[in-house]
Amino acid sequence: MSTSLRFKVVEEAFDRKAIPVETPAERPDAYYAENVFNRQQMFRYLPRKTYEALIHAIENRVPISRSLADGVAEGMKRWAIDKGARHYTHWFHPLTDGTAEKHDAFVEHDGKGGVVEEFAGKLLVQQEPDASSFPNGGIRNTFEARGYSAWDISSPAFIIDQTLCIPTIFISYTGESLDYKTPLLRALNAVDKAAAGVARYFDPEVKHVKSFLGWEQEYFLVDEALYSARPDLALTGRTLMGHESAKNQQLEDHYFGAIPSRVEAFMLDLEIQCHRLGIPAKTRHNEVAPNQFELAPIYEETNLANDHNLLLMSVMSEVARRHNFRVLFHEKPFAGINGSGKHNNWSLGTDTGTQLFAPGKTPEDNLQFITFVVNVMAAVHKHNALLKASIMSATNAHRLGANEAPPAIISIFTGSQLAEILDTIENSTPEDMASLSKKSGYSIGLAQIPELMIDNTDRNRTSPFAFTGNRFEFRAVGSSANCASAMIALNAAVADQLADFKTKIDARIAAGEVLKDALLAELRVLIKESKAIHFDGNGYSEEWRLEAERRGLDCETSAPKIFDAYLKESSVEMFARTGVFTRVELEARNEVKWEMYTKKIQIEARVLGDLAINHIIPVATRYQSMLVDNVVKLKTLFSGEKGYRIVEHDLDTIEKISRHMSVIKSKVDEMVQARKDANAIADERSKALAYHDTVVPPMEVIRYHIDKLELMVDNEMWPLPKYRELLFIR
Repeated sequence: MSTSLRFKVVEEAFDRKAIPVETPAERPDAYYAENVFNRQQMFRYLPRKTYEALIHAIENRVPISRSLADGVAEGMKRWAIDKGARHYTHWFHPLTDGTAEKHDAFVEHDGKGGVVEEFAGKLLVQQEPDASSFPNGGIRNTFEARGYSAWDISSPAFIIDQTLCIPTIFISYTGESLDYKTPLLRALNAVDKAAAGVARYFDPEVKHVKSFLGWEQEYFLVDEALYSARPDLALTGRTLMGHESAKNQQLEDHYFGAIPSRVEAFMLDLEIQCHRLGIPAKTRHNEVAPNQFELAPIYEETNLANDHNLLLMSVMSEVARRHNFRVLFHEKPFAGINGSGKHNNWSLGTDTGTQLFAPGKTPEDNLQFITFVVNVMAAVHKHNALLKASIMSATNAHRLGANEAPPAIISIFTGSQLAEILDTIENSTPEDMASLSKKSGYSIGLAQIPELMIDNTDRNRTSPFAFTGNRFEFRAVGSSANCASAMIALNAAVADQLADFKTKIDARIAAGEVLKDALLAELRVLIKESKAIHFDGNGYSEEWRLEAERRGLDCETSAPKIFDAYLKESSVEMFARTGVFTRVELEARNEVKWEMYTKKIQIEARVLGDLAINHIIPVATRYQSMLVDNVVKLKTLFSGEKGYRIVEHDLDTIEKISRHMSVIKSKVDEMVQARKDANAIADERSKALAYHDTVVPPMEVIRYHIDKLELMVDNEMWPLPKYRELLFIR
């Protein structure tokens, strides 16, 4: 980019005004979910018997018949066409962390030379997209391309622009899952069954337990002109170079600050589109870093919440471009300031209305609360390496452990009040439980417990998995991730733990133990066994890393090695018991994870090499030549010692520029050779390890020396928008 063009781009970005948003005259409740085929629209467009049969199938999680599918398809088609839709698509979640869709028109031959609008049940229920062109870990080859997408009746269809989108699963011809939704639904089914079994100890009326998710989507906004002027942002989602701005987040003045007018106009437009699609967007605010923001919805059932998050990310990118912005979902687009996460607030609730992680007002309620909390802690302890693997990626690896992001060690924060309760249960015998009391204004004797005040606890922003009053907040999830990855591992692990817990309780009861005593006895065992996972201190400290190693927690930081946790026998057996993954599916998914890691680093390395050699080095050389010319001219005018003193600073700068350029050239050559050597490796895991160990290190060195040159080279000559220009929307 030429100097004049760079400044023109920056000036254009800073001169932009907020684009007016056409706000509906009605209040949000008047147009909320107007583009969703929800129960209200089902009731309107389906025959009464068809509607009742479909609702029965959704609520009881049973398959639907072909005749019922035909009836639903006809009503759904009429609704979609009435809304202006011309096409339909099966909308699914391949292993790319994004979504996929293939559009077909509502047309078929009428036999008379024309067409009719048709949409049969077979088209609603199932389609056959190519399964070999998506990441599949070798399950499908190019010559074995068939795969199936199948309608998920629990997630309502919706309309984007003029296309009816039908949420579906995606599986191979041989039955293995090739997406995130299939194993997520399996995990949710497993936790429903296992948690309901335990919940019935306290309420025999419980039939189902639902998993709930409330995500908090963090993101950055960058002016589109500046984004286009940064090839690294456009091609990798993050800046591969760039010295920190003199002012960034150190004054802590952006967090919860006044929202810039351009951003507020974007947010309003986005919220209107979200509400029309039934996404319950509720909270918006500035985040800690400049240009960083957050959107959070009202909690929903996990499957629908995950669909809505993926839909939001797609809609957000589209709306941003209308406002001359680009959205950055990368976990660490800018060095030296906060990265972006997608905190997953997770809870379980019964169909009778009980929140299982919320303390109650009776001893039985609180025993139930403690039972479920302790079982979650036990599950997280047993599978802490797996849970870390579920949130790890090449992009999230940059964020974890830096600038308020939790470290790459899974631990649970409980807060002092819950910690005291757990300690009391662990260290008390059944005989003295009834007489125990605490000085915080409540009793914790399990025979007679008044209302607990658990939500009065402090918060710990360095904890990757924190109890926050009536839910657990999985803070380690990355902003670009599909929430399903973390939710699959968490719900499956908890389901497996609860099933094991119930087996042991039932055995004790069969042996003649009273239910309460059996529960307390097993809870005591679990509290002791999972004590290592409990940590309420500073997760950033070196002392914690050493302590975590001593406790036996997984402290690995290499992403390719972290993925190994999926193939540990404990993980394979747990997923098999819960019916979530087969060994073949796990092996295939890990192949995809290693391959995706390699490709992302590969792209970054190629972009960095191009920018270093074709953009930075030529500019630095040109500036150095100007300094050399200046030195020669000054020495002509001023000879001897006086002349040397006059040009001493320039000579020092010339020498430093030479050193930095020399290192950059050398390290680019080293990086290119390392990439070539790694590419020759056939095994995906070994290749990913090679990229991590040999390609990433020189990239970091190259960046360091480019950032030093940025401070030395004439500002008017620097070819790329700088952090001070990228990070402040005006």
